[in-house]
Amino acid sequence: MGLKRLTQLGVPIGIVMIVVMLVVPLPAVLLDLLIAANITGALLVLLTAMFVVRPLDFASFPSVLLVMTLFRLALNVSATRLVLVDGYAGKVIETFGHFVVGGSLIVGLIIFVILLIIQFMVITKGAERVAEVGARFTLDAMPGKQMAIDADLNSGLIDEDQARKRRAEVHAEADFYGAMDGASKFVKGDAIAAIMITLVNLIGGFAIGMTQMGMSAGDAVTTYSLLSVGDGLVSQIPALLLSVATGLIVTRSAGAGDMGSDIIRQVTRNQMPLRIAGAASMALCLIPGLPKIPFLLTGGVLLLLSTRVTPEDPEPAPSEVAALHAAAVDDSPESLAAEIQVDPLGLELSADLIDLVDTSSGGDLLERVKALRRKVASEIGVVVPLVRTRDNLDLPSRTYAIKLFDIEVARGEAPPGTVLAIGDFLGSLPGEPTREPVFGLEAKWIPSELRSQAELSGATVVDRAAVITTHLAEVVSTHAARLLGREDVRLLTDVVKRTHPNVVDELVPAHLSLGEVQRVLQCLLDEGVSIRDLVRIYEALSLRAQTTKDLDALVEVARGALGPAVVAPHIADGTVHVISFEPQFEQRMLEAMRPSEQGTVIVLDPVTMHAMVGSLAQLLVDAENRNTRPVLVCAPQLRAAVRRLVRPAIDRLPVLAYSELSGTAQVRSAGVVSADPAREHAMQVTA
Repeated sequence: MGLKRLTQLGVPIGIVMIVVMLVVPLPAVLLDLLIAANITGALLVLLTAMFVVRPLDFASFPSVLLVMTLFRLALNVSATRLVLVDGYAGKVIETFGHFVVGGSLIVGLIIFVILLIIQFMVITKGAERVAEVGARFTLDAMPGKQMAIDADLNSGLIDEDQARKRRAEVHAEADFYGAMDGASKFVKGDAIAAIMITLVNLIGGFAIGMTQMGMSAGDAVTTYSLLSVGDGLVSQIPALLLSVATGLIVTRSAGAGDMGSDIIRQVTRNQMPLRIAGAASMALCLIPGLPKIPFLLTGGVLLLLSTRVTPEDPEPAPSEVAALHAAAVDDSPESLAAEIQVDPLGLELSADLIDLVDTSSGGDLLERVKALRRKVASEIGVVVPLVRTRDNLDLPSRTYAIKLFDIEVARGEAPPGTVLAIGDFLGSLPGEPTREPVFGLEAKWIPSELRSQAELSGATVVDRAAVITTHLAEVVSTHAARLLGREDVRLLTDVVKRTHPNVVDELVPAHLSLGEVQRVLQCLLDEGVSIRDLVRIYEALSLRAQTTKDLDALVEVARGALGPAVVAPHIADGTVHVISFEPQFEQRMLEAMRPSEQGTVIVLDPVTMHAMVGSLAQLLVDAENRNTRPVLVCAPQLRAAVRRLVRPAIDRLPVLAYSELSGTAQVRSAGVVSADPAREHAMQVTA
């Protein structure tokens, strides 16, 4: 507890003491100690900056830079006070002054000025510019990174916790580079202050030496120049170290290791550059007058180093790949039987889209597809079969195709080097107009370089892999009933049996076969109902199956068991918008119900049925124009038959029973379909 308390109070106390140093004089011995601590601390900051893997690992650097700069300026003030008052500022400043000035005051001053120029014109100015550009680019790229996180989350590549963590990293990165942009101004100001303080020490010391100390002009210049240069040097050494650390931090790119390891590994990756550089160095020996030994040594070291570098494995030639493939072909009956198997779900890519699955070039489509399978399983309860991804040379360029049981059910485009911009104001962006494959929204394929510009204009930008994954997710959701095979039902049933064995034993095979359970689950999926809660579904089926095996009855009891979960996807802002039938017309449909091989159907004259479907379609369009997605509700006995009647013409209109709306926060009418008594077969719509 004491150490933690000391850690919390150490920095605030240190900053207060730095401010005190600006006012209170320090003895020369204490000043020597603080100067040594300043140089050591600056060296520690520089080494820390070199060994971090990414800039955010040293996120406190801007604050450290400010504190170190303030500390150094306080030491400058204390040293200036001692120099001008006593003509002596401790052994450290005196020793550094003798070291730089040496035997010639003029040479010493020139060297000190060169150090100031290097500090101010090269390192500080460069670090300031890099920090400014880095901050601007990071802030400009922030919306795009947020959209990429949202796309990965929507495609199932990451979960909510990972998305929250990545968003926090994006905000932290923006805050860090923004702080670095401001911190670089402290470095620049510190360099200017060092120059001004040194000039003040030189001029003020010369004046005090002659007027107050009674020195001659030569003695005053020698004494105070020595101390001023020493003071400037002990402040410029840590300032130079911090400036270099600033440059290293703002120029640090993401890598797999620290800076030293990355540089050595990347410079020594290939033999040829080392050999050419070594040979060129040794060839310089042929120039008359140049010393031979230095160039022979450096060239020999590079050539020796090139022999120690392991050459990268070359990619095999296409002919070698073809030969290896031919040798690996197996024509055994088992192999042929495996090849003729029909894949439930397949994704085919044209030749120019192979980069999407090539991990060496950054392609992550396969990982996204794997994540999609997990997401679909968690949402609708279906174990999606493995997606067979392959190339198809017969596909047109930039095209992908989604197949279901080897039959193409969807196709789209994903031009290389582009991203999909979705929005209403895309006219100013160059690109190819298109429509988003799932929702049919207006979109445009734009060059990847214009991503930031599109995001700033308010468009939603999605990369190619996310477009394909989203399209695949829509196909899987639409055809989930077809993808649910008998083996999948057995697997799901076994999972339920591990935790609820009695529920399964009472249902399968006591009352229903696995095939009959499969048909019920397929009917639920066909109407967009999730089958995740298999325990409640099986409990309801086991009771109902004791009296009937009618499919419609079993489906309705399963829907009733799920309760609010059936209507939940259709609730928006606590409200569900419904279209209903006029009671007399609903009673008429109940009387017109007849059994059939496909289940119960409603037998009405064609004119009435056509008018009813037309009225429903018009009500649905009107509701969608008001940005609402209504559902059709009716009596539970009618629901399955009405669904069969409506589905061929209006597949996107869900049909629910009145009982399934119980517990809904608010039900709002979107229209009523009724029969006109004046004309037996005419229909009218009242909203």
